[in-house]
Amino acid sequence: MTARIERPLSPHMQVYRWTLTMALSIVHRATGIALYVGTLLLAWWLIAAASGSAAAYSNVQAFTGSIIGRLIVFGYTWALMHHMLSGIRHFVWDLGFGFKANERETLTWAALIGGVVLTILIWIIAYAIGGVR
Repeated sequence: MTARIERPLSPHMQVYRWTLTMALSIVHRATGIALYVGTLLLAWWLIAAASGSAAAYSNVQAFTGSIIGRLIVFGYTWALMHHMLSGIRHFVWDLGFGFKANERETLTWAALIGGVVLTILIWIIAYAIGGVR
């Protein structure tokens, strides 16, 4: 009889060496979940605006104007930008491109850096045109 080799039945996280690509694929899923939660805030704002009630709208504005509210909206903006760019990265892979090691790394870094840069750029523009008070 041959000796039995003890190994996992399926790949486990402990087996693989963590890579940026792996981490950002997980972050892509997490940002998808965060977008659901942030969309509730967006819906609250839209409903308050559509209701015609100044009190309802001022409640939303008071929340989003607070420090915690601005952090949440900033995080929502980043989640949206990151999820979009990461989705483009996955789409490129679905088309059959970008599988070489250097291409994978380039796409991954582009999604990571691009999400941060776009978020900051959006907020700079929003403050510059007076959309954020």
